[in-house]
Amino acid sequence: MGAPDTAWVELRIETERLLLRPPRAEDFDGWAANMADAESARFIGGQQPRAVAWRGFLTMVGAWSIQGYGMFSVIEKATGQWLGRLGPWQPEGWPGPEVGWGLARAAWGKGYAAEGAAAAMDWAFEHLGWTDVIHSIDPANTASQALAMRLGSRKRGPGRLPEPFQDVAIDIWGQSREEWRRRRRA
Repeated sequence: MGAPDTAWVELRIETERLLLRPPRAEDFDGWAANMADAESARFIGGQQPRAVAWRGFLTMVGAWSIQGYGMFSVIEKATGQWLGRLGPWQPEGWPGPEVGWGLARAAWGKGYAAEGAAAAMDWAFEHLGWTDVIHSIDPANTASQALAMRLGSRKRGPGRLPEPFQDVAIDIWGQSREEWRRRRRA
């Protein structure tokens, strides 16, 4: 077995206002604060103490190490502030290749999720070669449903997550690479 590919460590995607990059140790305080906020964490695993948030953070870093992709840390270019996480995600048993999002409450309502998710979808389709993207959305999460529609995704129906999340209600939203490309060209 050869040395692991670590090119992902230096990956940077820039949008007008955001820098998307793999998570770093200095992002953990923002991650932990986001997961400690009951409202921010409501649809991304629920409120968590710092020690539990640490394990989730390491899971995301591990996804980058093993799969070569995972959710990006979202950094506001103007301030350098960590705003949340978003991007490609497909753990074992997941219902499909997902681009998801979970931003801190202070970042809500500013268009950051749409800006970052669009860049992440471009990257997933172009660099990962994905032919389809889903979004696993709680039926009560109207803000994420609106974002999925803004991105051009459609509700495909109820979905099921793997254990231990099998009892979490989700709807699958998504679109194909060709649908995404047609929309981006329009």
